[in-house]
Amino acid sequence: MTLGTILLIVLILILIGAIPAWPHSRSWGYGPSGGLGLVVVILLILILLGYV
Repeated sequence: MTLGTILLIVLILILIGAIPAWPHSRSWGYGPSGGLGLVVVILLILILLGYV
């Protein structure tokens, strides 16, 4: 596995953990999951373009 793939998997797991539907993150709002989602999208674009 490449570093980019491992990083993408870790970020997706963090994104799932930050979804506001979970009891521990219900009061956080959509900020953490929105920010992490943006990072995942940027990383996915960089992987598809071959920069990572």
